[in-house]
Amino acid sequence: MLRYLPFLLVLALWIYAFIDCLNTPEEEVRGLPKVVWVIIILLFGEVLVGPVAWLVAGKTRHAPAGGATPSQWHRDHRTEFVAPDDNPEFLKSLKDENKNENKNENRRDEKLLKDWEADLRRREDELKRRESGEDPQPPQG
Repeated sequence: MLRYLPFLLVLALWIYAFIDCLNTPEEEVRGLPKVVWVIIILLFGEVLVGPVAWLVAGKTRHAPAGGATPSQWHRDHRTEFVAPDDNPEFLKSLKDENKNENKNENRRDEKLLKDWEADLRRREDELKRRESGEDPQPPQG
């Protein structure tokens, strides 16, 4: 399969140059008439002379419509990175988002903490009664 790769690449370039030449308006063709370029591409396509000549010298190349290349646009519109913990807008959004969630969580956590504290007091009282020799009450619950 690999031995056919060079042939396929030449064929692909040949087809691309031929279609590009056919689709190019006459006023954008440089040097020779469009018909002559088509003949050059077809006759010398196998040795890559025709397609390469068309791509290099046959067509007028235009700058992008916006006047800048995409990489130039990105360079000109670069934003400075700000870490999330230094970004006041991000921190404010976290506070707003968590404000509503925290109210319900805080109530649930406070109830759970009170239950744990009551259970801890009950166990401490039971342990004190055992150490003092009193009969511990049967566990409740």
